[in-house]
Amino acid sequence: MNFNNIKQTIEPLRLQLLNHSLYKNIKTADDLHSFLEGHVYAVWDFMSLLKALQSKLTCTTTPWIPYGNPEIRYLINEIVLAEETDISLDGKRQSHFEMYLDAMNTCDSNTQEVARFLENIQETQNIFVSIKQSNLDPKIKSFLDFTFRIIEEGKPHKIAAAFTFGREDLIPDMFTSILKNFQENFPETNLAKLIYYFERHIELDGDEHGPMAMKMIAELCGENETKWKEVAEVSVLALEKRIGLWDAIEEKILQKEVCHP
Repeated sequence: MNFNNIKQTIEPLRLQLLNHSLYKNIKTADDLHSFLEGHVYAVWDFMSLLKALQSKLTCTTTPWIPYGNPEIRYLINEIVLAEETDISLDGKRQSHFEMYLDAMNTCDSNTQEVARFLENIQETQNIFVSIKQSNLDPKIKSFLDFTFRIIEEGKPHKIAAAFTFGREDLIPDMFTSILKNFQENFPETNLAKLIYYFERHIELDGDEHGPMAMKMIAELCGENETKWKEVAEVSVLALEKRIGLWDAIEEKILQKEVCHP
């Protein structure tokens, strides 16, 4: 098992995501709001995958010790630096999640639901309880539940698989398609912050984070065939859950069209 085998295995799912009919159904400002209000959960839980990797592969406790592979430590910390404290369009330090919330607010999307969800997590101190208690679409719940089950299992190569093939490796192409669609369909809407967010991901993930994440997978799996097989299995599941997220958003958009033709 190697990268070529994994890419061949997941290619049908990648193509399904890149050619998903959701993109063509984002036709109005209301459709855009539905997309952002669903996709924000993927923006948010991505950070938990990243921080789980940082926790597993670097020393984040005291007293500090030089834990793990220095090359992997560098890869993780470099990605964390950009994702958690990037420069926003306004020239301020923000996480990409905070940038996304700002973009949503600029587009007049509803950020109250995700804010309540995060508040509930702090109250319950149990992500699985909060997911279950939420009013989210079952497919979005399943998407989130999968992420945190992988994190809870605690195997770095599996977390890295969900992070790399389910997210980082996919984002540049997918976000390019979305960005083009937005620019064509919403010329009158203020999308400056949203476009900036997508362009940062295209730049970082395509040129830097994607290759870094691939290197991390190679370092974590080495010559262990079992780990490579598990990486492939998790990658497939991660993409299937992402397709489910897209399906949920599309269904919401189409349902609104039926109710308000």
